[in-house]
Parts: sequence; C-alpha cells; structure tokens
Amino acid sequence: MKKSESKYFATAARMDEAFLALLEKKDFAYITVKEICEEAGVNRSTFYLHYETMADLLSESVSHMNEQFLAHMKKDTDAFVTKLWDCPLDELYLITPEYLTPYLDYIEQHKLLFRTATENAAVLGMDKSYERMFRHVFTPILDRYGIPQQDRPYLMAFYIQGLMAIISEWLKNDCTDSVEDVVNVIQRCVKRRREEI
Repeated sequence: MKKSESKYFATAARMDEAFLALLEKKDFAYITVKEICEEAGVNRSTFYLHYETMADLLSESVSHMNEQFLAHMKKDTDAFVTKLWDCPLDELYLITPEYLTPYLDYIEQHKLLFRTATENAAVLGMDKSYERMFRHVFTPILDRYGIPQQDRPYLMAFYIQGLMAIISEWLKNDCTDSVEDVVNVIQRCVKRRREEI
C-alpha cells in the first residue's frame, strides 16, 4: 500500500471513530459534518473527499461493522453447518440458540450503530446487507429441507424481515431484555411458524 493510500484510509478511520464517539452522545440526525471534522481533526474538504453526505459515512460504518461481524461469525460456521446436516429433521429449525446468541451478543455490543442502521435501513439499503449476513445461516437449512430454489427468496425475505423486526424492537428498548430472552422470542416465532406450514 502506498503512503498516500495509507494516509487516506487512516483519515477515513479517524472520521469513523469520531462518528462512533458522537453517536454515543446524540442521535444520528443531530450529528453534523462540522462535529465529525472537529472530533477527527480534519477539515470539511477532507470529509467531502471521502463522503458526499453523512448517510455515506453511516453506510460505510455499517458496512465495516458487517464485514467484521461476518468475519467473526465465519469462525463457527463449519461446526454449525456440520451439525445442521447431522441432526434429525425434527430438531432442525431456522435459528438455534448456539448460533443466534453470538449474533445477538455482537448486536448488543454495537447497539448504537445497529440501532442507527435499522432506523435508516431504507436509506442505506440495509435489507440486502442483512440478507447477506443471514444467508449462510439459511442456505444449509433450506438445502436440508429440500426447499425449491424458486421458493427460497420468499422464505428468506419472510424470516429475515421477521428477525429484523424483533431485533429492531430490542434495539429500540436499548437491549434491556437479555440475549437469552430475545433468542427465546425468536425461537417461539420460528417454531410456531414451522408448525403451521
């Protein structure tokens, strides 16, 4: 990496850190470019060299967080997928506590950014990002159940939107319920829906 590229990315990282620090103090809607620049020690032209709007900064922060999240979750994916193929079908449902708990723990640790992202999901196109996050959970299960390819986008949309509604509600309440309580709610919803099918 060239020195100029390194400096460019270091400046972006400082602005991202400034954004997250300000998010601890106030809602996204009230954070200004001026505040980001002051906190990061950069001028306005530097901000606009990196981003067109505050929404671009939010989008980049969320994308970076999602990449970290996926890297974190991939560590346990192989063991989880093996278990999916080995367990009896009647024990298989779309969300297991041992796989869902790390997701929710991560969301809880980064709740301010996740809450801001869910509140601005339409603007950021977060539905595609969430779909990517959950795809590696759902695909092996859909394979195991033999769900036809043409039905999968509908099932994925149904479950992802339901999961995101529960997680959004949890974030609105500042994650006051425990991760275990949220896992139980999600499982009850998924189990009940599976029994209706």
